[in-house]
Amino acid sequence: MQFSSRRKKFTTNSQTELYSHPLLFYVQPPLENISLMEFETFAVERLKLLKTIENLGVSYVKLSDQYIKKLEAESKALNFLYRAEADDRKPQSGPTEQEKRRKDHISHFILRLAYCQTEDLRRWFIQQEVDLFRYRFNDLYPKQKLEFLHRNNLQYDTISVEEKKALHDKLVNSSYAVSGITVEDQDFYKVPFQDALDLVRLRKVYLKAGYVYIPHQEIVTIVLNDFRTRLSKALALTARSLPAVHSDERLQPLLNHLSHAYVGQDYSIQKNVGKISLEQIDSLSGKSFPLCMRQVHQSLRENHHLRHGGRMQYGLFLKGIGLSLEQALQFWRSEFIKGKVDADKFDKAYAYSVRHMFGKEGKRTDYTPYSCMKVILSNAPSQGDHHGCPFRHSDPELLKQKLQVYKVSPSGIIQILELVKGMHYQLACQKYFELTHNVEEASFSLNHPNQYFIESQKVLGGGRDIKRETDAPQKPQENSTKAPSAAPEAAANTQDVAEMTEELDSFFQDA
Repeated sequence: MQFSSRRKKFTTNSQTELYSHPLLFYVQPPLENISLMEFETFAVERLKLLKTIENLGVSYVKLSDQYIKKLEAESKALNFLYRAEADDRKPQSGPTEQEKRRKDHISHFILRLAYCQTEDLRRWFIQQEVDLFRYRFNDLYPKQKLEFLHRNNLQYDTISVEEKKALHDKLVNSSYAVSGITVEDQDFYKVPFQDALDLVRLRKVYLKAGYVYIPHQEIVTIVLNDFRTRLSKALALTARSLPAVHSDERLQPLLNHLSHAYVGQDYSIQKNVGKISLEQIDSLSGKSFPLCMRQVHQSLRENHHLRHGGRMQYGLFLKGIGLSLEQALQFWRSEFIKGKVDADKFDKAYAYSVRHMFGKEGKRTDYTPYSCMKVILSNAPSQGDHHGCPFRHSDPELLKQKLQVYKVSPSGIIQILELVKGMHYQLACQKYFELTHNVEEASFSLNHPNQYFIESQKVLGGGRDIKRETDAPQKPQENSTKAPSAAPEAAANTQDVAEMTEELDSFFQDA
């Protein structure tokens, strides 16, 4: 008992020291124990924050007033808000600043585990974390920035007064927003040019003999490069440790799904069953289907057959927009018998899988429609397949031809291809929505093919046709209300752990 008490006191003191500054460099991993439910909640909420950063980074100029305002609002809603002037006094409601910093610290390392598995995931995670770090660093007061540099041993060499006088004119002429007066009043750092390539490219610093001279206000660029390098190396090391982490049966289902988890509306609840007739599908595919479903539908009509990946992706989408089991069986049977499959073979080989989608066969799982992340990151199409995300899996030239066939304007195609080049596949799809619906700026962030369909119906019908989105529950909220009452005990009891992981697996099943 005495040992536990001393250990707890030591942990509390180390936390107080670690979270005494509003910004972390994420060098030291968290050492405390947390419940599985806290693990899950922290991870999902940070993922929401990073997805917001991705969307804002394309929609607005980074660090512009609108960008900062919207990011601050989302951070506040998710209890990630960092105020430069905040103290540790208990607020009237919600967590303290210390608790927010703890959540930020732990959630970052949880997502490291989920996003270290592939090069694409690592690249996405690094970019969003760097953008979040930039926003927070720029929000600090000058004194806090210096304190942060000292705490993390980022001791960059400042040039002497004599060298500054000798280079006075060069520094004034080459440095952004620096005058003769400010040169004398601020420090300049001498850094190898390869550590400040962004500043060199923008010609914002003086370059001489392989070194750049950086004014104090631009030091954020160097810190960001350092942060990016450290995080990249840390993710590579984390990837090597994954086998040991996956051996923990409490975490495996969560981490396996978290990297492509969908955290938006639940489109598995069929409140529009029967509202869509089979005769409407062809016209709806041209008006309201996202490109991924439009191309699968077109392939089905042309070839009268789809492989398993295409049937699952498209079948669950049709289920989500309102097709009943009876309609789905009729739809797939009528299409397949136009090809090389007769009615008897369909009933024996394919009808089972359709009933399985609706939870009527096998383990009776009522499967949910695929989210964008599921389509993009899992089961990539091979030769002869037609599923997947066209923006992620199609050759750019073939994608361009397809967009031309669908009468997207040349300037619109250029915008879409630029987003694809930057690996912003969901934003490319959202741009496709805006261009095909004559909407200047969509009022939503696209995360799901069924969301695309519902938003399209709203635009085409003046918001009257489909009302499911207002009724659909939020998945994270729904899941949080189902949290077991004894999460700490679950870690110690094998049976409870099995039940817990089954619930978590079910929670992320639609990802």
